[in-house]
Amino acid sequence: MEPTPPAVDWGVAASVAARLARRDPFGDLVPVASLQPCFDELTAQAEVLVAETTGLPRLAGPGRARVADRTGWVDANLASFQRLLRPLTDRFGERLSGGRVAPLGRRVAGAEVGVLLGWMSTRVLGQYDLLIVEDERPEDQDLVYYVGPNIVGLERRFAFPSREFRLWIALHECTHRAQFTGVPWLRPHFLGLVDTLLGSVDPDPGRFLAGVKAAVAEARSGGKPLDRGGLAALVATPEQRRVLDQLGGLMALLEGHGEVTMDRAGQGLVPSAERFGRVLRARRQSARGMAKLFQRLVGLDTKLAQYEQGTSFITAVEAAGGEALFAKVWQGPEWLPTLEEIRHPEQWVDRARNDVPGPLGLADR
Repeated sequence: MEPTPPAVDWGVAASVAARLARRDPFGDLVPVASLQPCFDELTAQAEVLVAETTGLPRLAGPGRARVADRTGWVDANLASFQRLLRPLTDRFGERLSGGRVAPLGRRVAGAEVGVLLGWMSTRVLGQYDLLIVEDERPEDQDLVYYVGPNIVGLERRFAFPSREFRLWIALHECTHRAQFTGVPWLRPHFLGLVDTLLGSVDPDPGRFLAGVKAAVAEARSGGKPLDRGGLAALVATPEQRRVLDQLGGLMALLEGHGEVTMDRAGQGLVPSAERFGRVLRARRQSARGMAKLFQRLVGLDTKLAQYEQGTSFITAVEAAGGEALFAKVWQGPEWLPTLEEIRHPEQWVDRARNDVPGPLGLADR
């Protein structure tokens, strides 16, 4: 019996993403191999600074940098997508395999993934790949990625001092590695939430269409349904929204912690940090027209808001009880802030001060 083909044509995804990723004005001028020694050195430096600043233990050995061009970043993320989404795409594949339009549906899904990754490859500067798969090659896992052409493009466009800017980026990405390797329960908790969310997705196209129709009706009556987190949140069930809210609260915390740490750890070493932050915030908010709509559809606007919300949460918590109070978030998943608490930090402060744990995440029940 032949295996059921997946719901996504990954070959189409790779082809579409590669075409979009190649629109790179500096791709031929910046060989990524020439950047590798610099980022090896800065990643090692950043890991020490992050450990000193956060107090998170270094439990997984030294971090490893990998400088990639846009196509290399796409390839790495396609591999991660396939591992992470395999249970979902297999279920969709079983539902679609009997129809005559199944090959077309798989190609369309592949094109959609390709457009997303191809577009992101033109924007992303760095990324920590947190997926660890036991049967995969260890040299391709637990890596801190840097998209060389994008970094150099910003340096040239805005006359950024290169070493400062690269260290600043390394501090943020190494903070994410410190979070997921220095807090033993965090990685399985995050992946458990993702598995719970994907496992609850109904491959019935009718549910998706019903969600879109409801969103259209809400928009016509003056609502802003896309503000809840893009297209995925539009079609989510109440149970899925609860998981999405847990993931949203967690990601806002982690991104805010990355922003706070990169600024604190870089004091005296990155004097241009305020300017870097101002330029990147303006860049994040610069999308217009179809690009802005695309950001909202895929939930990127929500992702960008996580930086600001998470930073504000940490500032408020430390104002109320110092770094010792904030450190309680690392004690266990029951101490993670909910999305509501991220937006209203005083609620988490009251809970933490009174030593009242929250409900465990769905993945930990």
